[in-house]
Amino acid sequence: GSALRVHFHETLADPPAVLLPFDALFEIRAAAALRLWRALLNRKPGPNMAIFSKQRCNRLILALRALDANLENATYREIANTLFDLSPMSARSWKTHDLRDQAIRLARLGTSLMLGGYRNLLLHPYRRRP
Repeated sequence: GSALRVHFHETLADPPAVLLPFDALFEIRAAAALRLWRALLNRKPGPNMAIFSKQRCNRLILALRALDANLENATYREIANTLFDLSPMSARSWKTHDLRDQAIRLARLGTSLMLGGYRNLLLHPYRRRP
């Protein structure tokens, strides 16, 4: 179900070959070449490294929801209650609850995405490469 764009050099090799530079992205290029080879043989291409994990997608969704609430001046407790459906708890328990810290981190992530950090999503999975 994918469209592939393949460029052939004038001097075609028989069988066709893939030329990969030994650079910082070699591992990613090799995985892509292996996926291409499998697809050309009508086999399952295997995992795509460029796809976000289900957990990463869920975290980004929660961060955007926390950002929306934060922009509406909701407290972190209100954000956590909305995102995680908290059971009633005392103010003292709330101050040390792990979901408080998670709500704060999600709101900060949402803010950083809003302030331009969303561009880093375009670098996935290359963001840790030199």
